[in-house]
Amino acid sequence: MKPYIYITRKLPESVIEPLRENYEVEMWDREDEPVPRNILLDKAEKASALLTMLSDKVDGELLQRAESLKVVSNLAVGYDNIDLEAAKEKGITITNTPDVLTETTADLTFALLLAVARRVVEADRYVKEGNWKSWSPLLLAGSDIHHKTMGIVGMGSIGEAVARRAKGFNMEVLYYNRSRKHEAEQAMGVKYAPFEELLAQSDFVVILAPLNADTEGMFQEGQFNRMKETSILINAARGPIVNEDALVQALRRGDIRGAGLDVFEMEPISKDHPLLTFDRVVALPHIGSSSQDTRYNMMTLCADNIHAVLKGDQPKTAVK
Repeated sequence: MKPYIYITRKLPESVIEPLRENYEVEMWDREDEPVPRNILLDKAEKASALLTMLSDKVDGELLQRAESLKVVSNLAVGYDNIDLEAAKEKGITITNTPDVLTETTADLTFALLLAVARRVVEADRYVKEGNWKSWSPLLLAGSDIHHKTMGIVGMGSIGEAVARRAKGFNMEVLYYNRSRKHEAEQAMGVKYAPFEELLAQSDFVVILAPLNADTEGMFQEGQFNRMKETSILINAARGPIVNEDALVQALRRGDIRGAGLDVFEMEPISKDHPLLTFDRVVALPHIGSSSQDTRYNMMTLCADNIHAVLKGDQPKTAVK
């Protein structure tokens, strides 16, 4: 009997076909909504491998029920949806998709920064709604990016890729990270700064840190008070790093100028969320790595990792 693989979202058949040659493969049949919890639990009970999305909760309950499970291949660089300790106890391999999405996510992060700073979404809507009647000197005047200071919170590979782009705009780049990145400092001229100092000095605060016990709720009212009134927050990491109620109040008070958000505390975000009422907030549906090339590469890596584990080899990108 062939090992059984369950995939929690509908993926292109061209990516899955190589797995079908050796395994029994079943997919959730919808692209735009997650598999219900009860179905995921049921499928996990007989699965040798799961190919999961970041929205799928792979917790102790699921792992205890998954007696045959050998590998969970997560279609994301992050894995905060997975109970790593429970997986380790059961000898289940967890894999993710780092590196293949680094440059694509950095592109999107910088696009978000540009969109908020130069009021691109507002301007597009202004034209399309027929409000453009004449030219005026300060019509939709935004913020410069060039020669400003960017503060990066979380200097991993994506942070370094964003820093390289910032240098192309002649920006000064500060960073705060759990450990110093001396090679990046020498290669790119970025400077380490303590967290509170970075907040006070930066024109753009860019969050690219992983979600963990240290970063969850990292941005509260006090952090927004430390930032410049002209500063812009960009979050392309994980929503729970930012207290959204505190962010709403900071925007209302004018503690900061705007925000660009690709991630939220609860996803998908409600259309009635107060964050979406601000003109100077650009909100995206968690599409940091969403280019066709990158998403296909991520899916292929997930499939390769599953195949490697099930045939007894080391996967390419196991989570340590």
